[in-house]
Amino acid sequence: MTPLLVEHFTSVRRQVLGDAHVDRAQAATTPFTADFQDFISRYAWGDIWTRPGLDRRTRSAITLAMLATLQHEEELAMHVRAALRNGMTVEEIKEVLLQVAVYAGVPTANRAFRIADRVLSTLDTP
Repeated sequence: MTPLLVEHFTSVRRQVLGDAHVDRAQAATTPFTADFQDFISRYAWGDIWTRPGLDRRTRSAITLAMLATLQHEEELAMHVRAALRNGMTVEEIKEVLLQVAVYAGVPTANRAFRIADRVLSTLDTP
């Protein structure tokens, strides 16, 4: 992968997840995890998040629903922040999680609401 592409993919990742998260991920990279970091940069932040077919708000809504459904708690918390950065409102995040309750189950949504509420309570959001 060319340095210019790496820079572009990293820029997209920073725009979605924020500088602090990307800086932590890069600082934590070891020789063992370096290939995975390269893979995720190319695959998620290069091949998927840069596609023109969906805007970032829509991608965030889909991502929240999937992470909640699959009960990936750490990733869900990270993507609640990203959803706000991508233009979703707190009300829209709530609507996504209500949708999860209907199609993935109330216990799953209950856990997701708890995680999202914890994240939202730490942020300056209306």
